[in-house]
Amino acid sequence: MSTPSLDNLIELGAISEAQGLQGQVKVRPHSPDPVALLSSKVVWLSLLPRRSAGALSSTEEATLTQYKVKSAKMHSGNVVLTLDGVSDRDQALALKGARILLDRDAFPKAESDSYYWVDLIGCKAKNLQDEILGDVIDVTENGAHGVIAIGDISTKTIQYLVPFVKEVVRNVDLPNKLLILDWQSDWV
Repeated sequence: MSTPSLDNLIELGAISEAQGLQGQVKVRPHSPDPVALLSSKVVWLSLLPRRSAGALSSTEEATLTQYKVKSAKMHSGNVVLTLDGVSDRDQALALKGARILLDRDAFPKAESDSYYWVDLIGCKAKNLQDEILGDVIDVTENGAHGVIAIGDISTKTIQYLVPFVKEVVRNVDLPNKLLILDWQSDWV
């Protein structure tokens, strides 16, 4: 299988530790509900080469390696993965710090009237007065609810931080890449 485009790979978490003696890895997921990570059959690991002293040179790049997932389960807020070819604790520890990436096309189909936050990035945000507020730059979790960062996507300049709650987000139209918000343009 060829390496997918980095533009199509979505980071879902990072390996924080080895789990047990059989080569399992503990992944700190970026999502409180890591459904895509738990259902994936193949993941990509991105790991910078280890250096004994000093920083990485500007010519060194992260490696991108594909692994088949033998099993995935939740354990104490982490995802524990068993990866094909990783059979002992030392091999698992060598992967510590690796970012876990998944091809966007491999995500499970979202249920009707739901969507992945990554699909909202790049959508236009308009308010009920039909004013364009900007583009969705990012969506993050703050504990109580999601937060949408809206602004100029080309410069990553954030103009608004909007709560991702039904009282504010009135409509999500993914086919047209549009969010309708109950948010005033002068609320900064």
